[in-house]
Amino acid sequence: MSNFTNPNLINDSHTENTEKADTLLLNRIDNQNNTQNSNLETKTQKMSHDHPDDEISRSHKIGSAVFYGASSFLIMNVNKAVLTTHHFPSANVLALSQISSTVIILFVLKLFRVISYPDAKVDVLKKIFPLPMFYLGNLCFGLLGTQGLSLPMQTALRRFSILLTMVLEMVVLKKRQESKIIICVLVMVFGSCIAASHDLAFSLIGYAFVMANNLCTASQGVYVKKKLQNNDLGKLGLLFYNSLICYPVLLMIVSQNGDMVKVRQFQGWGNMIFTFEFLTSCVMGLVLNFSIFLCTQYNSALVTTVIGCLKNILITYLGILFPTEDYIFSWINFGGLTISIIGSIFFSYYTFSMKGKPKEVTEMNSEKQPLVANSSR
Repeated sequence: MSNFTNPNLINDSHTENTEKADTLLLNRIDNQNNTQNSNLETKTQKMSHDHPDDEISRSHKIGSAVFYGASSFLIMNVNKAVLTTHHFPSANVLALSQISSTVIILFVLKLFRVISYPDAKVDVLKKIFPLPMFYLGNLCFGLLGTQGLSLPMQTALRRFSILLTMVLEMVVLKKRQESKIIICVLVMVFGSCIAASHDLAFSLIGYAFVMANNLCTASQGVYVKKKLQNNDLGKLGLLFYNSLICYPVLLMIVSQNGDMVKVRQFQGWGNMIFTFEFLTSCVMGLVLNFSIFLCTQYNSALVTTVIGCLKNILITYLGILFPTEDYIFSWINFGGLTISIIGSIFFSYYTFSMKGKPKEVTEMNSEKQPLVANSSR
């Protein structure tokens, strides 16, 4: 009798052991889930540091775009007044004055510790090249284009810089654009072609300057984005050393072509209005380039280029509603500009309404599902 075991006791013991095993299994699954959730949070935090653009709020993006648009609108009109209304003899000297003001202002602000950027080193040129080339070309051709064309027609031709920027982003930054963004860009360029095809004040030299300006603008925007992503100089450092390197090159140009002599002989220096507008243009050169860097950092080179053209909406329709001597109205021209503007508006809507969702989060969430499914089996 002592060797005979009660079956009920065996069943109760087996049931108790099974319940304990199930409890241990559930606890193990919960621990694995908690560990995976912790790893997910860690990866998400790391991803936010690796991809700072995901943390940029929409207000920063829109605010930097508005800041750039307002700065560009102001300096474009001031430059037009200096070069056309007051007949200042040299766009290159105006560009040199803007570069000089940028270097002096940033140096003084750093001297008084208002701002900071890295000190000059032997590898500075390597860090920013080829940005100075595009910066200098964009500045010179932009001023020359302003002098050679009416503002409304210049706004039409400047939209070709959008197409060039989109292409360069694909080539240099390996960035793929959505189909609706590409369609908006093509609509803008199509409208520009219509507007420019019936330009009653055709100027081959003016057209050439603006197209060269388009190429430099696109290249500068793309390489600014690239340098800001992979550079320790920062926005102010890039802007300062960029201007510092461009200064002697432009100084050599204006010294050799006789522009300095023309400027010294200019009779408008005693005009207080001209002096104020000239100094405003010098300071706005710094403000404009800083706003370009800021908008490109928070958005993209393509967005910055489009905003630079969007600000011309007001200039275009002001030139049509209040005609000046350098603009000849045409319905074909007006229709083309309107088509281009519509494309710009839809581009802005699609760009600022899109919410980026990191792919890493989606992938990590999908990795979590098999564990739960397997544990339920």
